[in-house]
Amino acid sequence: MKVTKKTRYEVYVLAALLLGLALAARYALHSDSAGITGGVFASNAKFTPLDVPDPSLRMDLLQKIRHQQYEGQDRNIFSAEPLAAPSVPRRVSDSVPQTPAAPAPPPPVTVPATFYGIVTDVATGRKEACFSTGADNAPMIVPEGGTLLNQFRVLKIGANSVEVQEISSGRTTMMVLMSPPAGAQNPQQAQNQDQ
Repeated sequence: MKVTKKTRYEVYVLAALLLGLALAARYALHSDSAGITGGVFASNAKFTPLDVPDPSLRMDLLQKIRHQQYEGQDRNIFSAEPLAAPSVPRRVSDSVPQTPAAPAPPPPVTVPATFYGIVTDVATGRKEACFSTGADNAPMIVPEGGTLLNQFRVLKIGANSVEVQEISSGRTTMMVLMSPPAGAQNPQQAQNQDQ
């Protein structure tokens, strides 16, 4: 017999159930031997049962419900398909086909960062784009193919622009080179400080 993950899982669940039953039985045995007996505890002394005048099952109401018919639309609750439109008699003026309105295009991709510089490694020719967010103005240097803010991928770095793709939707946008924000380090100054 081949042991699969499902079989192994079922064995674990069965073992856990047996262990739970053994612990429950042990607890029941020890609770009786410790002097705790069944019945009403002191905390339940003020309990008063509900006053139900006739606790019998009302068969007449059940029969009345069984003979009722649902008159709404039928729908499979396990299907994600929308309900069919109710059938309404069409008038002659309604027979002219109307063109459906085109869906609105998605909003343009907006990147919550400012593109303000390009750093090029002289030895390898590799380009990196410098970005800054409005919160802390700390420079973020991202190479081609790298991710920005865990939401965007830098596709191509041009002379004065960078092409950025939104990872979740695959839509792209072009960011144009801006002046660095106040308080942010110039990428060339940061490169000179590293040397």
